Amino acid sequence: MTERAGALDGCNGNGDYAIEVEGLTRDFGSFRAVDHISFRVRRGQIFGFLGPNGSGKTTTIRMLLGLLRPTDGEARVLGCDMARRAQQVRPRLGYMSQRFSLYDDLTVVENLRFYGRTYGLKGERLRERVRFAVEMANLKGRERERTKNLAGGWRQRLALGAAILHEPDLIFLDEPTAGVDPVSRRAFWDLLYEIAAQGVTIFVTTHYMDEAEHCEELAFIHDGHLIAHGSPQQIKDTMMRGQVLEITPSDPARAMTVLTGARDAGTLPVEEVALYGAQIHLVGPEIERQFDTIRRLLGAEGIDPGPMDIIAPSLEDVFISCIRQEE
Repeated sequence: MTERAGALDGCNGNGDYAIEVEGLTRDFGSFRAVDHISFRVRRGQIFGFLGPNGSGKTTTIRMLLGLLRPTDGEARVLGCDMARRAQQVRPRLGYMSQRFSLYDDLTVVENLRFYGRTYGLKGERLRERVRFAVEMANLKGRERERTKNLAGGWRQRLALGAAILHEPDLIFLDEPTAGVDPVSRRAFWDLLYEIAAQGVTIFVTTHYMDEAEHCEELAFIHDGHLIAHGSPQQIKDTMMRGQVLEITPSDPARAMTVLTGARDAGTLPVEEVALYGAQIHLVGPEIERQFDTIRRLLGAEGIDPGPMDIIAPSLEDVFISCIRQEE
């Protein structure tokens, strides 16, 4: 990506960080969507911003892009206060929205030319960047195909290509793989690694916990509050309350009913019972003390508990645990 010397006029900040957020808050009337969150994103990093729908992810991105003014706090992006200097820094940013943002009735190359001109590209430079985006999206030979005819994974790769036509220093991706099949999601993340290797900072929101493992650093947001922040391993090591027991019962659906009912009745002292495919995860302090109780509860219903192993928590386990603590 093109290097730009020095800070923009009127902008300053820590040169090591592409994003610096301090006490950022946004109210919509009496509803507080984002509540005094603070974090920093290093330059050249893939930073994951995780949370369920409605947690405040998109509102945060809109403030970081300067599209929403914060009610309180400050957001500095590439050294600039986005409440006052958004117009200066915006040409250095790329954005891919949660919904597919290209025009269905235009062809692949028509979409790219349109967005390229919007970013101020023209002539040979525009043609060069369009060629790059087509090759990056693996759409060579399909340049004249209407975008609406592309499968979901190809459409998202094309949208990413459009977002980086102008070689931004920082890219915001809002739920970029929502509704995309797992194979296409993996291919999309391979592209993100290639882009980050060129020194570009990537800020990505997602609710897929497996994708979060690909990020160098994460922040968990829930109901507008930041509830965890650090590398995936740091979060697993420091934020998990209790142990995780994984069992593989002979009838997972019935076992869930039995174990959830026992937890709710207070006869099984665990904090969480969650189904993961054919496995069930139970979370609680000193979980090994519950082995006999679990065997007895399931055995009384004719269910074999199968293997029972204490395992390292997944990010999803940790996220659920953090939400429980927050509540």
